[in-house]
Amino acid sequence: MSDSIEKMLCLIIGSGPAGYSAAIYAARANLSPVLYTGMQPGGQLTITTEVENYPGYPKGVQGPEMMEDLKAQAERFGTDVRYELIAKVDFTGPVHKAWTESGKEIHAETIIIATGASAKWLGLETEEKFMNKGVSACAVCDGFFFRGQEVAVVGGGDTAAEESLYLSKLCPKVHLLVRRDELRASKIMQERVMAAKNIEIHWNTEAQEIIGNGEVEGVRVIQNKTQEESTLEVKGFFVAIGHEPNTDIFKDWLDMDDTNYLITQAGSTKTNRPGVFASGDAQDKIYRQAVTAAGTGCMAALDAERYLTEIGKI
Repeated sequence: MSDSIEKMLCLIIGSGPAGYSAAIYAARANLSPVLYTGMQPGGQLTITTEVENYPGYPKGVQGPEMMEDLKAQAERFGTDVRYELIAKVDFTGPVHKAWTESGKEIHAETIIIATGASAKWLGLETEEKFMNKGVSACAVCDGFFFRGQEVAVVGGGDTAAEESLYLSKLCPKVHLLVRRDELRASKIMQERVMAAKNIEIHWNTEAQEIIGNGEVEGVRVIQNKTQEESTLEVKGFFVAIGHEPNTDIFKDWLDMDDTNYLITQAGSTKTNRPGVFASGDAQDKIYRQAVTAAGTGCMAALDAERYLTEIGKI
């Protein structure tokens, strides 16, 4: 075996709440975890401003600051954090192989996947301009900040329906922008949306531009059948067209559902490959919260420790 190959007990791929929580537990179990951060160290929370719903921060915390806290805690127990991307894996044998973007080969007894998911966006220039200034992809995360104000939600599936219903409990009016003349959401979700008196559905409507001075003040929309343009005065703009799990490099090796989320065994983080565990938003399309991601990161580390004990490596 080449001297350039690095051997380890536990490789963690990803650095959001799931990855760092897995690292904390794995390090405390003397697994000497090595964590590769990926392209976005800290994950989605690094592009989030105020986080008010994570336990332990009674006054709230900035997303990047929270991720630095989790990283520092993981490093305190000996986690080796590396700022690079894992570009390729091979789960053929009992020892799992991975390669970094720079070509380094790693052989790991266990791998914890915490690569997360990325929100899908419309591609408007003004989406990025007003990110965290009224533009969001998570109503549960950010809806609280828009209590008592009108908001807009874009989308026609279950995600958009759920986001709209959640916001309807906080906001006097929710404008649901649907580009077709029907919702794709499940029948029960459609019924709930239709029954909500403060949700107004704008059929055949597409967002053209988000407007405001420093923060969102409205959205310019177009009716795609009549080409009629209008402006909705809203303070919040929620994009709810789905998320894409960051699981491409695992497609040849791990079982996934039809939307590429990793499938884990019930009540565990085990994948179809022994010694490979999945946590966080890469395998959770239901809750997608920092606290649930952290919980599955903990589970993955415990599952990895038990696996290593079973095969006699620790």
